[in-house]
Amino acid sequence: MLQIFKSSDFLHTALNQVWRLFSGPLLLLLIPLYLSAEVQGYWYTFISLAALAIFADMGFSTILLQFSAHEFAHLKFENGVRLSGDEHHLRRLASLLRFAMKWSSGMALVTFPILLVIGFIVLSQKQTQVEWFIPWLIYALASVLVFINSMLLSFIEGCNSVGEVQKIRFFISFVSVVATAFLLIAGFHLYALVGALLLGALVGTSLIFRRYGTLLRQLYRESEQILHPWRREILPLLGRYALSWVSGYLIFSLFTPITFYYYGVVESGVVGLSLAICTALFGIANIWMILITPKINMLVSHHEYETLNPLFKKHLLLSLLSYLFFVLLFFVSMIFFAQELPFFARLVTPFALILLFLAWFLQMIVNALALYMRAHKKEPLVWVSLVMGLYSAVTTWLIAIYLPFEYLFAGFLSSYIFTIPWVMVLFKKYKKGSF
Repeated sequence: MLQIFKSSDFLHTALNQVWRLFSGPLLLLLIPLYLSAEVQGYWYTFISLAALAIFADMGFSTILLQFSAHEFAHLKFENGVRLSGDEHHLRRLASLLRFAMKWSSGMALVTFPILLVIGFIVLSQKQTQVEWFIPWLIYALASVLVFINSMLLSFIEGCNSVGEVQKIRFFISFVSVVATAFLLIAGFHLYALVGALLLGALVGTSLIFRRYGTLLRQLYRESEQILHPWRREILPLLGRYALSWVSGYLIFSLFTPITFYYYGVVESGVVGLSLAICTALFGIANIWMILITPKINMLVSHHEYETLNPLFKKHLLLSLLSYLFFVLLFFVSMIFFAQELPFFARLVTPFALILLFLAWFLQMIVNALALYMRAHKKEPLVWVSLVMGLYSAVTTWLIAIYLPFEYLFAGFLSSYIFTIPWVMVLFKKYKKGSF
């Protein structure tokens, strides 16, 4: 029987959750206070354009976590720093890390220059006094380091190190949030966003090598003894993941650029802030699923479905209940403090917020079911994601042209009408044992 949890998993994940509860709202309050409506628009357009980095990832980080978890299922840590166990799986894991770093570096060199150019084209469409050129250049370059860190953390997390990875992510977030707040208050505007991102990335790299330098050096030496053909095993799966991840960009990240183009800079800031609230609440509630992600992969590897299924159900329910609680708390706060806090005036209408919150609630269900299915080293949601992405993108574009602003998220929500039943049908094919 696999060890399902370590106490550090709960401790550090809970620490991250509590931190997000305070840091997310803090920044969301500071942005309208210290940025003009126009600069706020560029702020969130930066973030949306940077999401194009998904074309560098294309689901590789998730595959990396899954594959490292399957190999680590036959290994263990000694003194928390070195790996021991089945020599065959140790060498496979080592060669996986080498392949992952080569692949990630190559994708970064190809993708991020393209991202930089696309950003320049989009951002130059509006006449403005806002200084965005140098901040965007720094932001795009810093995103490369963030991307490489993300790959390393995905690999390490798959080695049953959720708690340690959550600890590193907490410190990165802490440094980034504190730096953002300080720079905002000091009047650095867009430089607050880019400076905090760069500082957080540098801190992340330092923490990864300080905590896991011994492990990474061990695996690097081991990888010289075997070169497993991971490309043949991973690339067919990555092709399917890529379609899903690109579709994810169409689903979640097009709202702000479309609003920037059709409605204006101020409105794009309103949409960006509203989306940030929803994703923050989703992220906090989804901690319950993040906590068990490596365990799901390891349990599938050992075919321990009697342990997996009740664990999965419990954590999905906790995620959904947590999300509903935070959404209710948000609306209560909006009712009582709408007049006192200018923050609420920078959001979309309550009707649009309801559409958005409902869509993210349904996404939490889809996300959990996808996690369970992908633990089998499969990507069954290619066509679901592709259809949903195209539908959401086209309907959002048409709404921006023909309908009032508050209906912007109607296409996003309606896409789940056919997605949820479709995903459930696919999920039944992977569900094993009593559920």
